[in-house]
Amino acid sequence: MSKKIHQFNNEGIHNDAFPVPALLSPRTKAVAGLIFVLPWIGSPAWAALPGGTLDPATIPKYVSPLFIPPEMPKALNENAPGVDYYKIATRQISQQILPKPLPKTKVWAYGSSDNQNTFHSPSYTIEASVNRPVRVTWINDLKDSKGHFLPHMLPVDQTVHWANPPGGPGGQDSMGTDPKPYTGPVPLVTHLHGANVVPGSDGYPESWTLPAASNIPAGYATRGTHWAQIEGENDEAGEGTYQYSNDQRATQMWFHDHTLGMTRSNVYAGLAGNYMLRGGMSDLPSLLLPQGAYEIPLLIQDRAFNSDGSLFYPGERAFFEGLAKKDLRIPFIPHKTAGGSDSDVSPIWNPEYFSNVMLVNGHSWPKLDVEKRRYRFRILNASDSRFMILKIAGDPTTRPATEAVPFWVVGGDGGFQTRPAKLNSLLIGPAERIDVVVDFTNVPAGTPLYLINEAPDEPYGGGEAGVDYDFADPETTGQVMKFTVIPRTAKDKSVPPQQIQALLPPQNLGNPTNIRKVSVNEMESGTVFADYNIDSNGSLVSIIENLAGVPFGPTISMLGTLDSTGAPAPFAWMDPVTENPGNGTTETWEIYNFTEDAHPIHMHLVEFQIESREPLQTDSYGMPLLPATPLSAARGPEAWERGSKDTVIAYPGEVTRVKARFDRPGLYVWHCHILSHEDNDMMRPICVGNQADCPVPLANSPKTNVDASFYKPWSKTGIRHRTRRGTS
Repeated sequence: MSKKIHQFNNEGIHNDAFPVPALLSPRTKAVAGLIFVLPWIGSPAWAALPGGTLDPATIPKYVSPLFIPPEMPKALNENAPGVDYYKIATRQISQQILPKPLPKTKVWAYGSSDNQNTFHSPSYTIEASVNRPVRVTWINDLKDSKGHFLPHMLPVDQTVHWANPPGGPGGQDSMGTDPKPYTGPVPLVTHLHGANVVPGSDGYPESWTLPAASNIPAGYATRGTHWAQIEGENDEAGEGTYQYSNDQRATQMWFHDHTLGMTRSNVYAGLAGNYMLRGGMSDLPSLLLPQGAYEIPLLIQDRAFNSDGSLFYPGERAFFEGLAKKDLRIPFIPHKTAGGSDSDVSPIWNPEYFSNVMLVNGHSWPKLDVEKRRYRFRILNASDSRFMILKIAGDPTTRPATEAVPFWVVGGDGGFQTRPAKLNSLLIGPAERIDVVVDFTNVPAGTPLYLINEAPDEPYGGGEAGVDYDFADPETTGQVMKFTVIPRTAKDKSVPPQQIQALLPPQNLGNPTNIRKVSVNEMESGTVFADYNIDSNGSLVSIIENLAGVPFGPTISMLGTLDSTGAPAPFAWMDPVTENPGNGTTETWEIYNFTEDAHPIHMHLVEFQIESREPLQTDSYGMPLLPATPLSAARGPEAWERGSKDTVIAYPGEVTRVKARFDRPGLYVWHCHILSHEDNDMMRPICVGNQADCPVPLANSPKTNVDASFYKPWSKTGIRHRTRRGTS
């Protein structure tokens, strides 16, 4: 089906939803020669997504005032002149996320180790200045009052490639075989997302540490494989000191946990916070944009809850299929299949996860009074899997909604873009930041307005609402927060964004000396085959192992390269490094997406520029033909992507091209920022420079050494059933 490309008028106003060219059609799947039509589209009878025992419809909306995180207090360090020093711990706290009288929620939070009152999820904000270093001692303090470790609050799958402390020294950072949730001490490592830093301060996934608890089980590894890579004074158990040079453009970054195979659960538990870098030649004059009380961060996440206030997170694979555990009858790791092979299906990991309650700055569906003036909102999507299409509307539930006030985009991941862009709606993928100005000047006092979400409650692949996907449930995940317009209390000295002709010229990254072709892949099982049983209404009722059935999947997500034939060559996390740019070189990366979903691809160390996106030739099922061949119909970056980026949406069935300069030698990573993908193997190391710069082996050729009989790229012969829960 042909779909419209993004279109803008001459003012830069976005006129359509968020379609992409004719790509993968997610609404049909081939099953044993038949076409199975998924019940996604039609007249939606919305219902909240499944989750915990707390029905989201019973949570009062727009009761809690928006929490605006204060500045994180600095610590004293007489040995660090010219450096802002922090001691930031992770602790378990109880926080009033849901409005009273609903119970408090146990979460993990960052805070100043010397002040218990500073612990909050999301964290208080680190305020930093360009070219003034920040040094942080990150402390894993997940211990109780007796000094014993606190186990994880959420189910952790031990069969993915994860930190694996029980593996012991030399056996950590590996795949396990224990199908039960992990109950031991929790490993942590913090990554500053968007920072240009030396490798030892990047938060490499294998640089984790356990808490300095008194009851660590004998034989456990207390530190990750690459702990020794960390810069700074790291003699204390349970700590790591990182230094951020801040020699980059002013921008909004964010910090979060980055532990191998556990990022999704640790971030979901609460570990995230903003890092605002200001000043320098890359910042704007102080009165150009709203500031002070009129500059507000909005860290948006989705969560689900149980009736006791606790966080809900799925503890079994059947949740993803929309089935009861008894109706997913296939063997999981470490069990054998009916044919005698080892299962390759993890029992707990879910390929994606969508919760049913929207949080902003750690509170469900908050409210904010806004004066009749301009505001600057620093928006971060910190969700696991959820893309959002944000809009400000006068009615919170009508779909499609009519925008009441537009967004003026002035910046993104890497700071200010070249000029403002006026948008009626705002697409933002996981980990992306968008810097916007919203002008309430002409809105009558007393007017209620709503920040809503018109993206789907399922994996996003581009396209048009009502054609390719349904809107998020308008009663729950389709609403984010409420604004109430009140009279202005002081003169607005900021400049109307439409009068700003230019913001900041693009960075000069130089000419690329290499074009690197990489791939995004989802894999089906090589050993588990099943029948997908559908009732007369087209609903999935069970999945049962059958050696004559179709491959079960997806079982793992992987990045890779293109081989010499133009086919995807997927690589596992553990495989030798294939991305090895020279130090100081500029490369164009061509990201070929062979899956049916959009993926937010994040590269550590660098800020890149989006060059183009281009659809690939596909077959009648919408699957890319091999060799992968672009259609010679490239389009440039969108109006809100005209600045530096560190995370880019790679659409299905397309090649996305970005240009980056690699300016520090050492070991880094690139990965999908759908955290459930990142944790089950959609992450790969990058070695900038020579082998001596990186403590991992480099590949001798671009060909994969993954067993192709085990890892099979997703194809039209398999099913990927994504239940549109709540549609008829």
